[in-house]
Amino acid sequence: MAKEIEKEAKNKSFILRIDGDMMTAIEKWACDEFRSVNGQILYLLDQALKKYGRVPKKKQ
Repeated sequence: MAKEIEKEAKNKSFILRIDGDMMTAIEKWACDEFRSVNGQILYLLDQALKKYGRVPKKKQ
């Protein structure tokens, strides 16, 4: 039971409204790099967090 709750806390869902042209560009980029659109967005967010020193600290 505790593992189920822990797993739910790791991934959160939310609605993202995005311009059609931007979505098309992200879809193409994701395809070029063999990622899903979701995976590409997560990758881009991860890179931005690292670039600006905003990487969240891991809980131990």
